[in-house]
Amino acid sequence: MGTHRIALIRGDGIGPELVDAALTVLGTVTGELDYVDVDAGAGTYRRTGVACAPQDVELMRTGVDATLKGPVGLPDVRFPDGTEAGVLGGILRTGLDLYANVRPVLLLPGVSSALAAPGPIDYTIVRENTEGLYASRGKGVGNRWAVSDTLLTTREGTARVCRHAFERARRKVTCVDKSNVLRSHALFREVFTEVAADYPDIATEFVYADAAAQALVLRPADFDVLVMENFLGDVLSDLGGATVGGISLCPAGNIGDHGAYFEPIHGSAPGLADRGLANPVGQILAAAMMLDHLGRGADGDRVRAAVAGALAAGAVRIRPDGSAEGGPGAVADAIVSFVD
Repeated sequence: MGTHRIALIRGDGIGPELVDAALTVLGTVTGELDYVDVDAGAGTYRRTGVACAPQDVELMRTGVDATLKGPVGLPDVRFPDGTEAGVLGGILRTGLDLYANVRPVLLLPGVSSALAAPGPIDYTIVRENTEGLYASRGKGVGNRWAVSDTLLTTREGTARVCRHAFERARRKVTCVDKSNVLRSHALFREVFTEVAADYPDIATEFVYADAAAQALVLRPADFDVLVMENFLGDVLSDLGGATVGGISLCPAGNIGDHGAYFEPIHGSAPGLADRGLANPVGQILAAAMMLDHLGRGADGDRVRAAVAGALAAGAVRIRPDGSAEGGPGAVADAIVSFVD
């Protein structure tokens, strides 16, 4: 397979310690990765006035095989309009055309669910990543009395994310929308139906977003892959995270035809930084997703198996608030001891 070149965004708050924990595990599983640090996030914005320099975006487009990103953003680093200035979603997801946000929701061994009788929970939310309501990021129009944000849905943007969802599915793809209310979502459903015709062996179903929120709590085992508009995916993936021990355990991939980056789905939690409390499991599982993307699926499986083994054996313990006993370094060392 040769050496892969990986960009590292260490992030803000707890980000650097989480990335260090992931690198500890990656170093045990594979030594064939070459890293280049990228300065990006809220701290970068404070120093330079931009959250990520254009040349670094171009590096992630053409100069590396993938990017491993820690959480970024700080609550007090804001644009004049009040929105966060240190986050990178709008810069990287749209700038690199990473149209599929892939969020696995998996109940791991040894982890308590908020559900009374969860049963197996193992599904993936595929969230359209460049359109939807978040296409209005930085473009809202209004004044102190009223503001309008526009929800954008295109036929091709929907078709490509639906194809991505079907390619990931094992048995079924669920289309989640509000097509009974919004014309944009009616178009999403129409295009989903057209794409589904190319995958006759994969079952399909349609669930309205409010009903999906209930179903992910009452019957999570029924789902395989769910595909939806950007904003809905943001909300429902956090709901899913709450059913599997918290979003600190959840990884995500942002994937396009010519680039990808991988991250935990939670924020930078600056109040936990350097206190030995942060939970690196989501970051480590994001690294496993990166290995899959690089064609190193066997190594990705070894990481996931080590995480599951450490949790099942009690070598890694997750507190009810989602933090990890011992902190990122101790968790990484425990997981390394379970690498086969």
